[in-house]
Amino acid sequence: MQYTSVPPTPPAARPAARRPVRAAGLTALAVLCLPALAGCGGTEVKAQPRAGAPATAAPSAAPEPAASAPAADGSAKPSRKGPLTGRTVVIDPGHNPHNHEHTREIARQVDIGTGHKECDTTGTSTDAGYAEARFTLDVAHRMRDLLEAEGAKVVLTYDDDRPYGPCVDERARIGNAAKADAVVSVHADGSAVGNRGFHVILPALVRDGAADTSRIVAPSRDLGTRIAGRFAAATGSAPSNYIGGGTGLDVRDDLGGLNMSTVAKVFIECGNMRDPKDAALLTSASWRRRAAEGISDGIALYLKG
Repeated sequence: MQYTSVPPTPPAARPAARRPVRAAGLTALAVLCLPALAGCGGTEVKAQPRAGAPATAAPSAAPEPAASAPAADGSAKPSRKGPLTGRTVVIDPGHNPHNHEHTREIARQVDIGTGHKECDTTGTSTDAGYAEARFTLDVAHRMRDLLEAEGAKVVLTYDDDRPYGPCVDERARIGNAAKADAVVSVHADGSAVGNRGFHVILPALVRDGAADTSRIVAPSRDLGTRIAGRFAAATGSAPSNYIGGGTGLDVRDDLGGLNMSTVAKVFIECGNMRDPKDAALLTSASWRRRAAEGISDGIALYLKG
Protein backbone atom coordinates (compact mmCIF):
# COMPACT_ATOMS: atom_id res chain seq x y z
CA MET A 1 0.00 0.00 0.00
CA GLN A 2 1.74 3.11 -1.24
CA TYR A 3 0.23 6.56 -1.17
CA THR A 4 0.90 9.94 -2.60
CA SER A 5 2.61 11.92 0.12
CA VAL A 6 0.55 14.58 1.86
CA PRO A 7 2.43 16.96 4.16
CA PRO A 8 1.16 16.30 7.67
CA THR A 9 -0.28 18.83 10.07
CA PRO A 10 1.75 20.10 13.04
CA PRO A 11 2.10 17.55 15.88
CA ALA A 12 -0.82 17.42 18.27
CA ALA A 13 -0.18 17.73 21.98
CA ARG A 14 -0.72 14.65 24.04
CA PRO A 15 -4.31 14.74 25.32
CA ALA A 16 -5.33 14.83 28.96
CA ALA A 17 -6.04 11.57 30.73
CA ARG A 18 -9.55 10.27 30.29
CA ARG A 19 -11.83 8.21 32.42
CA PRO A 20 -10.69 4.65 33.24
CA VAL A 21 -11.70 1.76 31.04
CA ARG A 22 -15.06 0.33 31.96
CA ALA A 23 -15.12 -2.62 34.35
CA ALA A 24 -15.26 -6.17 33.08
CA GLY A 25 -18.84 -6.62 34.28
CA LEU A 26 -20.29 -4.96 31.23
CA THR A 27 -23.68 -6.20 30.13
CA ALA A 28 -23.96 -8.54 27.21
CA LEU A 29 -25.44 -5.68 25.21
CA ALA A 30 -22.07 -3.94 25.33
CA VAL A 31 -20.50 -6.59 23.08
CA LEU A 32 -21.97 -7.05 19.62
CA CYS A 33 -22.59 -10.57 18.38
CA LEU A 34 -20.32 -10.57 15.36
CA PRO A 35 -20.31 -13.73 13.19
CA ALA A 36 -17.09 -15.71 13.10
CA LEU A 37 -15.23 -15.62 9.82
CA ALA A 38 -13.73 -18.80 8.48
CA GLY A 39 -11.54 -16.94 6.04
CA CYS A 40 -12.84 -13.64 4.66
CA GLY A 41 -10.61 -12.71 1.79
CA GLY A 42 -10.25 -9.71 -0.42
CA THR A 43 -7.47 -7.21 -0.66
CA GLU A 44 -8.11 -3.84 0.89
CA VAL A 45 -6.30 -0.99 -0.82
CA LYS A 46 -6.35 2.49 0.66
CA ALA A 47 -7.10 5.31 -1.73
CA GLN A 48 -4.46 7.78 -2.83
CA PRO A 49 -4.69 11.18 -1.10
CA ARG A 50 -5.61 13.82 -3.63
CA ALA A 51 -2.72 15.77 -5.02
CA GLY A 52 -2.47 19.30 -3.73
CA ALA A 53 -4.58 18.71 -0.65
CA PRO A 54 -3.96 21.47 1.91
CA ALA A 55 -1.65 20.57 4.76
CA THR A 56 -3.68 22.20 7.52
CA ALA A 57 -6.07 20.16 9.63
CA ALA A 58 -9.74 20.91 9.99
CA PRO A 59 -10.51 23.13 13.00
CA SER A 60 -12.25 20.26 14.78
CA ALA A 61 -8.98 18.32 14.82
CA ALA A 62 -7.38 20.79 17.24
CA PRO A 63 -5.24 19.22 20.00
CA GLU A 64 -6.30 19.01 23.60
CA PRO A 65 -4.17 19.76 26.69
CA ALA A 66 -1.06 17.61 27.01
CA ALA A 67 -0.77 14.80 29.51
CA SER A 68 2.37 13.55 31.26
CA ALA A 69 5.38 12.66 29.11
CA PRO A 70 6.10 8.99 28.29
CA ALA A 71 9.07 7.05 29.56
CA ALA A 72 12.11 6.50 27.36
CA ASP A 73 10.91 3.05 26.23
CA GLY A 74 7.71 4.48 24.73
CA SER A 75 5.55 3.73 27.74
CA ALA A 76 4.52 5.63 30.83
CA LYS A 77 4.55 3.75 34.12
CA PRO A 78 1.06 3.00 35.45
CA SER A 79 -0.06 5.61 37.94
CA ARG A 80 -2.10 3.11 39.94
CA LYS A 81 -2.79 -0.58 40.34
CA GLY A 82 -5.91 -1.94 38.75
CA PRO A 83 -7.53 -4.91 37.03
CA LEU A 84 -4.94 -4.81 34.23
CA THR A 85 -1.89 -4.69 36.51
CA GLY A 86 0.71 -7.14 35.22
CA ARG A 87 -0.60 -7.05 31.65
CA THR A 88 1.27 -5.50 28.74
CA VAL A 89 -0.46 -3.80 25.83
CA VAL A 90 1.38 -2.60 22.74
CA ILE A 91 -0.29 0.17 20.75
CA ASP A 92 0.93 0.58 17.18
CA PRO A 93 -0.02 4.01 15.73
CA GLY A 94 -0.19 3.42 11.98
CA HIS A 95 2.35 5.17 9.72
CA ASN A 96 4.48 8.16 10.71
CA PRO A 97 3.80 11.88 10.10
CA HIS A 98 7.29 12.25 8.61
CA ASN A 99 7.20 9.29 6.20
CA HIS A 100 6.53 11.60 3.25
CA GLU A 101 9.97 13.15 3.84
CA HIS A 102 11.67 9.74 3.53
CA THR A 103 10.10 8.12 0.50
CA ARG A 104 13.23 6.15 -0.42
CA GLU A 105 13.59 4.68 3.06
CA ILE A 106 9.97 3.64 3.41
CA ALA A 107 9.95 2.13 -0.09
CA ARG A 108 12.59 -0.40 0.99
CA GLN A 109 11.23 -3.93 0.76
CA VAL A 110 10.96 -6.02 3.94
CA ASP A 111 10.04 -9.65 4.53
CA ILE A 112 6.39 -10.19 5.53
CA GLY A 113 6.47 -13.98 5.45
CA THR A 114 4.25 -14.37 2.38
CA GLY A 115 6.55 -12.19 0.31
CA HIS A 116 8.01 -8.71 0.47
CA LYS A 117 6.38 -5.33 0.93
CA GLU A 118 7.30 -1.69 1.48
CA CYS A 119 8.83 -0.82 4.86
CA ASP A 120 5.91 1.55 5.44
CA THR A 121 3.70 4.01 3.58
CA THR A 122 2.66 7.61 4.11
CA GLY A 123 -0.91 6.70 4.97
CA THR A 124 -3.91 8.65 3.80
CA SER A 125 -5.57 11.92 4.85
CA THR A 126 -8.86 13.77 4.80
CA ASP A 127 -9.57 16.16 1.94
CA ALA A 128 -8.67 18.99 4.34
CA GLY A 129 -5.22 17.48 4.92
CA TYR A 130 -5.65 15.87 8.36
CA ALA A 131 -3.13 13.04 8.12
CA GLU A 132 -3.90 9.48 9.14
CA ALA A 133 -0.59 9.41 11.02
CA ARG A 134 -1.72 12.34 13.19
CA PHE A 135 -5.06 10.66 13.83
CA THR A 136 -3.43 7.40 14.89
CA LEU A 137 -1.02 9.11 17.30
CA ASP A 138 -3.86 11.05 18.91
CA VAL A 139 -5.98 7.94 19.45
CA ALA A 140 -2.93 5.99 20.67
CA HIS A 141 -2.19 8.62 23.33
CA ARG A 142 -5.79 8.53 24.55
CA MET A 143 -5.71 4.74 24.70
CA ARG A 144 -2.45 4.81 26.66
CA ASP A 145 -4.01 7.07 29.31
CA LEU A 146 -7.07 4.84 29.65
CA LEU A 147 -5.19 1.56 29.85
CA GLU A 148 -2.54 2.86 32.23
CA ALA A 149 -5.33 4.07 34.51
CA GLU A 150 -6.37 0.42 34.72
CA GLY A 151 -2.83 -0.61 35.66
CA ALA A 152 -1.61 -1.92 32.32
CA LYS A 153 1.92 -1.42 31.08
CA VAL A 154 1.56 0.30 27.69
CA VAL A 155 4.25 0.39 25.02
CA LEU A 156 3.97 2.42 21.82
CA THR A 157 5.79 1.16 18.74
CA TYR A 158 6.82 4.79 18.23
CA ASP A 159 5.73 8.15 19.59
CA ASP A 160 6.58 10.72 16.90
CA ASP A 161 10.20 10.19 17.92
CA ARG A 162 11.59 8.75 14.68
CA PRO A 163 12.27 10.33 11.28
CA TYR A 164 10.25 7.61 9.54
CA GLY A 165 8.77 4.18 10.17
CA PRO A 166 9.28 1.89 11.99
CA CYS A 167 8.98 -0.67 9.20
CA VAL A 168 6.09 -3.09 9.41
CA ASP A 169 8.31 -6.02 10.37
CA GLU A 170 9.92 -4.02 13.17
CA ARG A 171 6.50 -3.03 14.47
CA ALA A 172 5.73 -6.72 14.82
CA ARG A 173 9.05 -7.38 16.55
CA ILE A 174 8.35 -4.65 19.12
CA GLY A 175 5.19 -6.44 20.20
CA ASN A 176 6.94 -9.79 20.23
CA ALA A 177 9.87 -8.49 22.30
CA ALA A 178 7.47 -6.93 24.82
CA LYS A 179 5.72 -10.32 25.17
CA ALA A 180 2.54 -8.32 24.86
CA ASP A 181 -0.76 -9.72 26.02
CA ALA A 182 -2.43 -7.77 23.21
CA VAL A 183 -1.28 -5.57 20.32
CA VAL A 184 -3.54 -3.18 18.43
CA SER A 185 -2.49 -1.28 15.32
CA VAL A 186 -4.59 1.88 14.89
CA HIS A 187 -5.42 3.11 11.39
CA ALA A 188 -7.97 5.00 9.30
CA ASP A 189 -8.84 3.89 5.79
CA GLY A 190 -8.69 5.79 2.50
CA SER A 191 -11.45 4.36 0.35
CA ALA A 192 -14.07 5.80 -2.02
CA VAL A 193 -16.70 8.35 -1.02
CA GLY A 194 -19.77 6.52 0.28
CA ASN A 195 -17.72 3.74 1.83
CA ARG A 196 -18.21 4.21 5.55
CA GLY A 197 -17.71 2.54 8.90
CA PHE A 198 -14.98 0.69 10.76
CA HIS A 199 -13.50 -2.76 10.44
CA VAL A 200 -11.05 -4.83 12.45
CA ILE A 201 -8.43 -6.81 10.53
CA LEU A 202 -7.56 -10.27 11.87
CA PRO A 203 -4.55 -12.41 10.96
CA ALA A 204 -5.10 -15.26 8.54
CA LEU A 205 -3.45 -18.62 9.10
CA VAL A 206 0.01 -18.16 7.59
CA ARG A 207 2.89 -20.62 7.66
CA ASP A 208 5.39 -19.27 5.21
CA GLY A 209 9.05 -18.36 5.59
CA ALA A 210 9.57 -16.61 8.92
CA ALA A 211 5.82 -16.21 9.45
CA ASP A 212 3.72 -18.60 11.53
CA THR A 213 0.43 -17.24 12.86
CA SER A 214 -1.00 -20.61 13.90
CA ARG A 215 -0.84 -19.76 17.62
CA ILE A 216 -2.31 -16.28 17.35
CA VAL A 217 -5.25 -16.74 14.96
CA ALA A 218 -7.75 -17.77 17.64
CA PRO A 219 -6.80 -15.27 20.38
CA SER A 220 -6.55 -12.48 17.80
CA ARG A 221 -10.11 -13.22 16.63
CA ASP A 222 -11.29 -13.04 20.25
CA LEU A 223 -9.47 -9.73 20.73
CA GLY A 224 -10.77 -8.30 17.45
CA THR A 225 -14.37 -9.34 18.07
CA ARG A 226 -14.40 -7.68 21.49
CA ILE A 227 -12.84 -4.50 20.10
CA ALA A 228 -15.38 -4.36 17.26
CA GLY A 229 -18.29 -4.69 19.67
CA ARG A 230 -17.04 -2.07 22.11
CA PHE A 231 -15.98 0.32 19.34
CA ALA A 232 -19.46 0.25 17.83
CA ALA A 233 -21.07 0.79 21.25
CA ALA A 234 -18.75 3.66 22.21
CA THR A 235 -18.75 5.58 18.93
CA GLY A 236 -22.13 4.76 17.41
CA SER A 237 -20.32 3.92 14.17
CA ALA A 238 -21.56 1.00 12.12
CA PRO A 239 -19.37 -1.81 10.81
CA SER A 240 -17.93 -1.16 7.37
CA ASN A 241 -20.40 -1.19 4.48
CA TYR A 242 -17.67 -2.17 2.01
CA ILE A 243 -15.41 -4.71 3.80
CA GLY A 244 -16.33 -7.67 5.98
CA GLY A 245 -19.91 -8.27 4.87
CA GLY A 246 -21.36 -6.18 7.69
CA THR A 247 -19.50 -8.06 10.43
CA GLY A 248 -16.86 -5.38 11.08
CA LEU A 249 -14.22 -8.11 10.71
CA ASP A 250 -11.81 -8.88 7.89
CA VAL A 251 -9.09 -11.54 7.59
CA ARG A 252 -5.87 -10.84 5.71
CA ASP A 253 -2.61 -12.63 4.97
CA ASP A 254 -0.75 -9.74 3.30
CA LEU A 255 0.08 -7.54 6.29
CA GLY A 256 3.56 -7.95 7.72
CA GLY A 257 2.50 -6.48 11.04
CA LEU A 258 0.16 -9.45 11.50
CA ASN A 259 2.11 -12.16 9.69
CA MET A 260 5.28 -11.59 11.72
CA SER A 261 3.54 -11.30 15.08
CA THR A 262 3.88 -14.07 17.66
CA VAL A 263 1.37 -12.47 20.05
CA ALA A 264 -2.34 -11.70 19.68
CA LYS A 265 -2.66 -8.73 17.35
CA VAL A 266 -5.28 -6.94 15.25
CA PHE A 267 -5.56 -3.80 13.15
CA ILE A 268 -8.52 -1.44 13.38
CA GLU A 269 -9.51 0.88 10.54
CA CYS A 270 -11.58 3.42 12.49
CA GLY A 271 -13.32 4.96 9.49
CA ASN A 272 -12.80 6.20 5.94
CA MET A 273 -10.91 9.50 5.78
CA ARG A 274 -11.92 10.03 2.15
CA ASP A 275 -15.64 10.05 2.92
CA PRO A 276 -16.81 13.48 4.17
CA LYS A 277 -19.18 12.06 6.78
CA ASP A 278 -16.59 9.72 8.24
CA ALA A 279 -13.95 12.47 7.99
CA ALA A 280 -16.14 14.73 10.13
CA LEU A 281 -16.01 12.08 12.85
CA LEU A 282 -12.31 11.33 12.56
CA THR A 283 -11.41 15.03 12.88
CA SER A 284 -13.59 15.48 15.97
CA ALA A 285 -11.67 15.40 19.26
CA SER A 286 -14.73 14.17 21.16
CA TRP A 287 -15.25 11.33 18.68
CA ARG A 288 -11.58 10.35 18.90
CA ARG A 289 -11.99 10.18 22.67
CA ARG A 290 -14.92 7.78 22.24
CA ALA A 291 -12.96 5.76 19.68
CA ALA A 292 -10.09 5.37 22.15
CA GLU A 293 -12.54 4.35 24.87
CA GLY A 294 -14.13 1.73 22.63
CA ILE A 295 -10.82 0.17 21.57
CA SER A 296 -9.48 0.25 25.13
CA ASP A 297 -12.68 -1.28 26.52
CA GLY A 298 -12.40 -4.09 23.98
CA ILE A 299 -8.79 -4.75 24.97
CA ALA A 300 -9.73 -4.74 28.65
CA LEU A 301 -12.59 -7.20 28.09
CA TYR A 302 -10.23 -9.51 26.23
CA LEU A 303 -7.57 -9.35 28.95
CA LYS A 304 -10.06 -9.82 31.76
CA GLY A 305 -11.95 -12.57 29.96
